[in-house]
Amino acid sequence: MSAPRLLLYCRAGFEKECAQEITATAAAAGVRGFVKGRPDSGFAIFQAHDDDMGVELGKRIEFRRLVFPRQLVRTGELLALAEGDRVSPISAAARSLGSRFAGLRIEMPDTNDGKSLSALAKPLTPHLEKALAKEGVVFDDDRATERLHVFFVGGLACHVGVSTIGNSSDWPMGIARLRMPSGSPSRSTLKLAEAIMQFLDEKERAQRLAPGMTAIDLGASPGGWTWQLVQRGLMVIAVDNGAMDPALLETGQVKHRRDDGFHYRPAEPVDWMVCDMVESPARIARLASQWIAQGWCAETIFNLKLPMKKRWEEVERCRGIVDEALGGGGYYLRIKHLYHDREEVTAYLARRRRELN
Repeated sequence: MSAPRLLLYCRAGFEKECAQEITATAAAAGVRGFVKGRPDSGFAIFQAHDDDMGVELGKRIEFRRLVFPRQLVRTGELLALAEGDRVSPISAAARSLGSRFAGLRIEMPDTNDGKSLSALAKPLTPHLEKALAKEGVVFDDDRATERLHVFFVGGLACHVGVSTIGNSSDWPMGIARLRMPSGSPSRSTLKLAEAIMQFLDEKERAQRLAPGMTAIDLGASPGGWTWQLVQRGLMVIAVDNGAMDPALLETGQVKHRRDDGFHYRPAEPVDWMVCDMVESPARIARLASQWIAQGWCAETIFNLKLPMKKRWEEVERCRGIVDEALGGGGYYLRIKHLYHDREEVTAYLARRRRELN
């Protein structure tokens, strides 16, 4: 069976932005279609007008370039289930998609309604695993290139689909569930922690966030983002007119500069600039672009606080600002709506162009 539809998980309330983005992405690839995305459902479905083109789009689309989707699953039609036997139709649909998978994910939307469905998953899982094995489906093959997903949208309805390893989120439900570290002065630290995991792989983190490297945190108070950098051994200049957490200053790795983040200029180039200031997205995009263009930092991670309306349009506007500031090329930009973000997205920008892994 082909999987012509794209199932996109997202934060509840961002279905419209998810729909706008996937529609624009598909159109750029020459694929026309429509999106089903009920408000506050936590997911959207893209259906190409031509199934074959939908299948091809699913193979070509690059998940890491998408902003609002948390997960990308290729799927078929919504599967109707019977009260007395949910397992048989699910296992049959899975078998039609393949026989060897790297994993099995039983998931549901990240919503209040979705949480009620999670009670269904635990008792269902062993029965489904047994039925899949009976169908000859292996779901723990380390050599397989795809994962199998069963995404419940109701007690008697689910999508069965696949995601490609390396072109989807490795996290269940696309969510990086991080614990709040006891030593951090604010919960905003989780945004930078997730961003680092999202934008840099393990090897890159070891190489480019190494002890002794330098960073500047604009709008640092009270120090949630600075704390993340200090934990990795970086030397940080924290720029903010507000107070910093005393424990951070006692580490000997942090210098506090009472200044406006928009006016501060480094005495010498640093490895990183990070920024989580509450300001218009366009102004932050110009600031980050300036730091890269002037060579004040090699790489930067920054947050864009989105307006309540036209959020997708604002992301595209910020892309244009970066492109104009950096001459239309020679840079690498990624933007992602993280799990720990709310009405904002997080961006990574580097002057040198980094090839996608």
